[in-house]
Formats: sequence, structure tokens, C-alpha cells
Amino acid sequence: MSEQIKQDEVNKAVWAACDTFRGTVDAGVYKDYVLTMLFLKYISDVWQDHYDGYQEQYGDEPELIAELMTNERFVLPPSANFYALFEARHEPGNGERIDKALHAIEDANVGKLRDVFQDISFNANKLGEEKQKNDILRHLLEDFAKPELDMRPSRIGNLDVIGNAYEYLIRRFAADSGRGAGEFYTPPEVSELMAEIMDMAEGEEACDPTCGSGSLLMKCGRRVQAKFGGSKKYALYGQESIGSTWALAKMNMFLHGEDNHRIEWGDTIRNPKLLDGDDRLKHFDVVVANPPFSLKKWGHDTAENDRFARFRRGLPPKTKGDYAFILHMIETMKPKTGRMAVVAPHGVLFRGASEGKVRQKLIEENLLDAVIGLPEKLFYGTGIPACILIFRKNKTDDNVLFIDASREFKSGKNQNQLEEEHLKKIVDTYRTREAVDKYAYLASPDEIAENDYNLNIPRYVDTFEEEEEIDLVAVRAERLKLKAELAKLEDKMDGYLKELGY
Repeated sequence: MSEQIKQDEVNKAVWAACDTFRGTVDAGVYKDYVLTMLFLKYISDVWQDHYDGYQEQYGDEPELIAELMTNERFVLPPSANFYALFEARHEPGNGERIDKALHAIEDANVGKLRDVFQDISFNANKLGEEKQKNDILRHLLEDFAKPELDMRPSRIGNLDVIGNAYEYLIRRFAADSGRGAGEFYTPPEVSELMAEIMDMAEGEEACDPTCGSGSLLMKCGRRVQAKFGGSKKYALYGQESIGSTWALAKMNMFLHGEDNHRIEWGDTIRNPKLLDGDDRLKHFDVVVANPPFSLKKWGHDTAENDRFARFRRGLPPKTKGDYAFILHMIETMKPKTGRMAVVAPHGVLFRGASEGKVRQKLIEENLLDAVIGLPEKLFYGTGIPACILIFRKNKTDDNVLFIDASREFKSGKNQNQLEEEHLKKIVDTYRTREAVDKYAYLASPDEIAENDYNLNIPRYVDTFEEEEEIDLVAVRAERLKLKAELAKLEDKMDGYLKELGY
């Protein structure tokens, strides 16, 4: 990163841009406007920067410059440039002009940005009547024209600055938006933990069937880059059911330079779209997800006749979709290298009926590798503790490792956090695969069967702390000593009171 720009300065500037909407529009609405404007400003700055550079070199050869610009990662029509919109900001029709610009960018980059902006309209009535809407958008354009948000590559020097700013905004929106936040963002330390355990390698493919803004998927890719000298020899796949969140994921991938990805829009259970050439579920080396907890309307009505036979081990309950996502993910693991990590509520570990039968079959097939209990208040939108289930197609043994990491975390007022030392302990324990007193236990299939396939962590990891024995003789002696001291003090007090005439 160049010395001219600091990450926290960019983060503060993009967060300050939200002031334009506060008090007028709900945060759940304006997050999409701010994130989209950040995207538009960035691609405009990149385009302009490269164009200016070529003009400096080949100023009298416009045809050559135009030809060189065709090698960019994207095409930016002149009318869709942020600066064209900024120059016209005092004129009526800001909303309509921005919408036209976004559609022009889509049309010019169909392969990468098809339909990305179809779910957002800057000309929508939710921004108020025409005059108010025009003023809000003028202020927004002015916010992003500030020097702190000059995102030209020649100035910032590093694509990560913008990707990080985007992630920062998403995280802040998640922290502030309450109940629905888990739908689009997994806390970064949980994503980091899952990516570390999955340990994606060069040449592998990863999938997140409920990918949200794509952050968890990209963490898996970053693992490859870190291990193989910045290598981009991997592919990322995802599916997301909410249109505006799918658009976030597409823009997030683009801003992080993740061009080798395929993110589909649709309901993973009812209409899985990541299929192979034979119209079957595509298989992946790594499958990760943080699905919605205990989704009530997950698609039970059509699951019995599922053409992919994902629910042959049993049909999940009508009002709890946790195992629907787990079973889908199981079916998409590659036969040899396939491994998966999924976040779930603790109920999946012990609930009976159909879920108990599914759980038993997964254990009998020796697919379950580990159960990791996490602290409470880690996830946006819910205070309940969750767990991570690890499954593998080619296990080295038939045991299941239980880790109780629920008691080690950094406490926060609204949100708890896992710090680096906590993550390292979990990963090291997982890799060592040995019992650790009051922290981890390696359970055999027979032990799990004896517990009726109940995977509740306290059944396996004993965290009971014996209370220190009380020495009653010592306590009595201390009590008598204090009693004697109290008697002396009372005698003194009586003397003082007599002196004062009481």
C-alpha cells in the first residue's frame, strides 16, 4: 500500500457517506446505495487513471489509446462515468441518470456484471419525493468526490484497499442492522477459521451454496494465495437467494479482483443452479456455508421428490431447514478430496425425530469429522451460540473430534470476538486430533452410538471444574478472630461515645 493513502482513512470516508441517508432512509435500504456508489466510483477512478496514463504516453494517437483501453477488466461507457454524473449533480434527474449509467455498465460488461444492478434503483420513491431524492443523491455524489475517496490505482497502489473498504462497510452494516444481518455476512474471524480448516489448495474449487456477500468464499481463495505465492489457480462458486445480496457478492468479487468465479442467483434448495454438463449437482473440493439458522420455509413441500436425491437419508422437519442445507452440501463434495465446513445452531447436534435419523446415517457413513462449539454472541443478528460441523469424504479414521471453544473469546458489549490466539488453538487442536483436558475429545463410533447419536458437546468434553474444598476448621478460626476484633472495636466505640456525652 502506498504511503499516500491509509485504509482507515478510506473506511472513515465511506462510512461518513452514509450520513447523507441517516434519518431519512433505513440502513437496510441505504447500504445498497452506498455500496453501489463505492463500486461505481472505483471503476470510474480505475478507468480514468489508465486512460490518463495512456494519454500521457500517446497523446496524439486517440485510436491507439482506445485500442489499449479494450484490454481493461471492464468497459466504462463515457456517460456512465462517475465524473459525468458528478458534473450534472445540480440538475434535476440524478436518480434517473445514475440508473441509466448502471444499466449502461451492465450492458457493456454482460459477461461479468449481467443483472447486478437490476435490484437497485436510485430513482426509487423510497428515497423520497423528487426534490428530496435529487438533493440526497447530489450529496452522495459529493461525498464520493472527496479527495479521501480518490481511488485511482496510481494513488492507492493496492486493490486490497478498496476490497477492504467494501468489506468494512458490509461488516458495519451487519453490526448495525440487527436481526437480518446474518443473511449477508459471516464474522471475519469465523470465516478465517473455516478457511484455515478447509485449507484449500492450488487447482481446487470451492463452493458456498448460501454465499451472502461472498466473504467466506473469498477467504478460502485467500488461503491459496497465501500458501502459493499469490496464485490465482482456483475457482469460486456460490449461490444466493436474495437478489440485492447476490449483487453485493458480484461487486465484492469484482472489487477483490476475483475474476475466476461463478455466483448464481436463486434458492439453493428449491432450485440449485450450480450443475455440471450432465445437469447433475456439480462437485467441489471445498464446500463452506453459514446458512440461515432453522429456516422455517425451506422447501419441504418439494423435497420429497427432489430430482437430485439429496434427502435420501431422511427428510428434514418442515419448519427447520438446517439439515436441508447440510444434506445439499454433503451431495456436492467431490468423492475423494471433498470436505466441508458448515455453521449451524446447536439444535442440529441433539434434536430427535427425522433429524436424529439423518445424523445417525451421516455418522454411520463416517462423514462427520469434527464438531466445534463456538462462543455466544459471535454472529450478527443472533446472540445464540453456534457450532461448526466438519465433514470429509476421505477420513483417516472413523472417530469424531469434539472441540469446546465456547469459553475462550474476547468479550464485547454487543458482539464477542475470536482473537488470533483462540483461532490458533482451535486449528491446532483440530489438526493434532487428540484429546485436550476440558477442551477436546476424540470420540469413537461406539461411544457416539451409546449416546444414541446425540452429538451435544458436553456429553463428550467434560468442562466441569471441581470446587475447592472448604477447610471448616480454618473458617471457624477466622470467624472467631474476626469476632474478637469486632468486640474490641465496639468497646472503643463505646468509649468515644461516652467522651462525647452520649
